[in-house]
Formats: sequence, structure tokens, C-alpha cells
Amino acid sequence: MIQVSESATNYFEKLIEQQDMPGLGLRLKALNPGMPMADVELTFCESEEFDGTDHQHSCGSFTIAIDQQSYAWLDDASIDFIENETGGQLTIKAPGLKGKSPAADAPLNERVQWFLDTEVNPQIAAHGGRVGLVDITAEQIAVLQFGGGCQGCGQASVTLQEGIEKHLLKKFPEVAGVQDVTDHAAGENPYYS
Repeated sequence: MIQVSESATNYFEKLIEQQDMPGLGLRLKALNPGMPMADVELTFCESEEFDGTDHQHSCGSFTIAIDQQSYAWLDDASIDFIENETGGQLTIKAPGLKGKSPAADAPLNERVQWFLDTEVNPQIAAHGGRVGLVDITAEQIAVLQFGGGCQGCGQASVTLQEGIEKHLLKKFPEVAGVQDVTDHAAGENPYYS
């Protein structure tokens, strides 16, 4: 169940009133839930856009719709609006949105993927890139695949050897090495064509 403060309710009521659209409400959606880069999207929602499977939260004169897939991730979310000299600040806090790091005794592939998602991908995202774990072989080799701006990039091997591999082996001594299986000559927009 989400909590919407009185100040946020008043703020939304004013915004909705300015739109002059009967039945207008809001839609709250979890983006990339369970991932470190998870976020929340809040948009207007016209009455005909309310889906029968949406969870609906009544807030005075309007309703907030939460789609079925987002609902569990937004459990215990809170929305607040704090007025200040420049107008105000809307905050949405969703404690379970980003998930939790795997336990120390979780399978190695889960721990390695969490490491890639939380420590590696945020850094290479600035270049439009990402890396994912394909497998961990019987020989304890972490098989990785680059995507986005890293696919075909001339610096991908340096990023792999000097960045990812060094940190991954330090964090996970049970991993014997790293292998890149990316086809750097293929893809939608590879560095090399």
C-alpha cells in the first residue's frame, strides 16, 4: 500500500485541476525493478487509460493507478511534496524497488550479476554500454557479453582486462578468469562496421 502525504495530494490536485480533463488521475510505474538503476515513473492517466488489472489508490479527488507488474515493487512506497522558495520538491521513496544484494552464500552467478549491475554497468552506462553475465563455466570462467555502446568499441578489451576482470577477480576469488563472447563486428550500431 502506498502512502501519499497531504501536501503531495494537494499538489497533485492543483496540477490535475490545471489540465481541465474530467477523470484525470495519475499512473505510478516501476522502471527496471529489482535492478540498481531502478526508478519510478509518475505520469498523468486519463480515465479511459485505467486498466481493469491496475491497483487503484484513491487520493481525494483523483486516483493513482499502479500496474500489476509494478505493484509488488512499490509496496510501502511513499510520496511527499515539500514546499520551498523555488516551488517545491516531490519525492517518491520505494524501499523495495531496487531489490536486495544476494546473500554471501547465494549462487556465484547471482552474486557476479549483482556486481556487474551495481558496480560495473553504472560506470559504463555513461558511454551507452552495458555488460551481462552469460554463464560461469565448470572451470569457473565468467563468460561476459557487452552490449550498447560497448559492442564493437575499440576500448572494450581494455575495459574488460583492466577494469572488469581485475575487480571481479578481486571480489570473487573463486572466479578463475573472464571471457568476452561479444561479436564486436555485429549489432545495431557496433563501433566497427
